[in-house]
Amino acid sequence: MKEAIGMVETRSLIAAIEAADTMVKAASVEIIDFQVVGSGLVSVTVSGDVGAVKAAVESGKVRAAQVAEVVSANVIPRPHDEVDKIF
Repeated sequence: MKEAIGMVETRSLIAAIEAADTMVKAASVEIIDFQVVGSGLVSVTVSGDVGAVKAAVESGKVRAAQVAEVVSANVIPRPHDEVDKIF
């Protein structure tokens, strides 16, 4: 994996869907994973170039916070190739 990855985790399915929608509209990123973790936790992972992922995650985090609790958000600019195996 040569692109950056960004993640937003919420305590609501609706908030995660809102975050995902906002992220792909805010920047040139692609959704690579959408996980219903359990106990209300849902995470969305996107990939793209570093600047786009940072902008997308920030936008998604803000939008999700308007709907429900944002548990965490993170950007990994240059993930190791081994991380690709997770997705």
